[in-house]
Amino acid sequence: MKLYQLHSKQAFPISKQKAWEFLSNPENLKVITPEHMGFHILSGADRPMFSGQIIQYKVSPFPGYTTKWVTEITHVKEGEYFVDEQRFGPYALWHHKHFIKDIDGGIEMEDIIDYKIPFGILGQLAHPVIVKKQLKQIFSYREKKLTKLFGRLESIPNELILKSF
Repeated sequence: MKLYQLHSKQAFPISKQKAWEFLSNPENLKVITPEHMGFHILSGADRPMFSGQIIQYKVSPFPGYTTKWVTEITHVKEGEYFVDEQRFGPYALWHHKHFIKDIDGGIEMEDIIDYKIPFGILGQLAHPVIVKKQLKQIFSYREKKLTKLFGRLESIPNELILKSF
């Protein structure tokens, strides 16, 4: 089974505190998720983020298919990073690291997602046609939405890299 990785970086002219307040609030995930995905939080987002927090969502990753997605916040370092891991959902593995660091003029937000697709060879065949395309679309949407909310540091290019191992 192949392991895939998505690596995204964006820079915003905001404080680390403002970035952390937005990114560490699970309710804001709906704000930066495309509407067509039918994203809805079912439970677990009623408290500030903490290690061990379980959050349940409903999501439609592609038309005609809706699933429950359960994640656990496994690591939190206030103002610096947090990690969410899928406990139940559409992936065989989902490990998502979110980092925030100070840079000249604002902050850099970095996402590193390691994931595996279920269904063996069928999943691997579907990856470039469906999953990779979908993830690029989601992160492109997030980039545009976050830029609209916070502005952009023009001197630092955004990055989105997807690779397999």
